[in-house]
Amino acid sequence: MGSNNGELKYEISQNAYIKLVLHSLRHKTAAVNGVLVGRISPKDEGLVEISDSVPLFHSNLALLPPLEISLIMIEEHYVAQGLSIVGYFHANERFDDVDLCGVAKNIGDHISRYFPPAPILLLNNKKLEALSKVKDRSPVMQLCVKDASKNWRVVGADGGSKLLLKEPSANVVLSDYISSEKWKDITDVDDHLDDITKDWLNPGLFN
Repeated sequence: MGSNNGELKYEISQNAYIKLVLHSLRHKTAAVNGVLVGRISPKDEGLVEISDSVPLFHSNLALLPPLEISLIMIEEHYVAQGLSIVGYFHANERFDDVDLCGVAKNIGDHISRYFPPAPILLLNNKKLEALSKVKDRSPVMQLCVKDASKNWRVVGADGGSKLLLKEPSANVVLSDYISSEKWKDITDVDDHLDDITKDWLNPGLFN
């Protein structure tokens, strides 16, 4: 596998995908982040399967101690399922900001130490907003990977072929959830650290 992540593909499940977008909608005026949970596909070592996601923070994204506590907590929960943290999700504070900020790169670097092919998925708000008008089956996220020089780069316009939605109807389901304001039900690790009765696994979200 080496450091050439350009050959890898990333497939994200509908629930993992929708959870991250709903989290960003719940905190529209803030930067938010999350982690991707999954594994290298047992059938295809060129594919990273992202089967779940965990919404992390909507404030103080750059603080390291809560982040480290959260990553350990998440890893411990998923290890029994043969899954681990395989990437990072980031949504910028400003609607039109599609650049990868320093905080996102730093956390992406941290995760890639443990899982070298870890990508960063960056929310594209304009694409998300257009969902209600355009029937688009491609993800509302940009795929960012590390190049051979260990620098983060956005995978170009053809990047849609590298980041795949496992279920083709994911954007249709996402649009339904947005129109029914399902984002109000999302809980992140931030909420959990404030009130431990709030479950960061969001078990009832898709019921």
